[in-house]
Amino acid sequence: MSESKAATLQAKINQTIPLSRAMGYQILELDSRHIVVEAPLKPNVNIHGSGFAGSIYSLGALIAWALGSYIVDQAGLDAELVITEASIRYRTPIRESIHCFCRVSEDDRQHFVAKLHDQGKARFAVEVKIGKRAVLMQATLHATRIKIE
Repeated sequence: MSESKAATLQAKINQTIPLSRAMGYQILELDSRHIVVEAPLKPNVNIHGSGFAGSIYSLGALIAWALGSYIVDQAGLDAELVITEASIRYRTPIRESIHCFCRVSEDDRQHFVAKLHDQGKARFAVEVKIGKRAVLMQATLHATRIKIE
C-alpha cells in the first residue's frame, strides 16, 4: 500500500465527509483493486453494545465510494461518483472494532475506467464485507466524467 495515497484519500474523505471523522474511519490497506478500513466500536455502538446498523451501513457506503474514488483518481480522470443503489444484510452483531473489506476484479476495474474515459459515464458493482462476514453489502456506483474546457 502506498502510505501517501492512502493518507491523501483519508484526508479527502475526512474533509468532505465529516461523519467519517466522528466514526473513526481509517484506511488500513489500499490499492487499485481493494481497500480495507477499520472503525472503532465505541463511537459506532448501539444500545445493545454492538455495532449500530446506521454506522455499519455508512461504513459500507464509505468504503465502496472510497475505492471508486481511488480508481477514478488513479486513472487520471475527474468525475462525480455516487452510490446509486445499495442493499445490506445484517447476519450477526458486531461486538469489536468494525473491519470492512471491498474489492473489485481487474476486469471490472478496467471496464469501468475505459467506459468512463470513452463514454463519460460508467458504473460498477462491489461487495463489501463487514466484520467476520457478519454483514454483507452490495453497492452500485455511478461515475460521470467532469468535462474540463
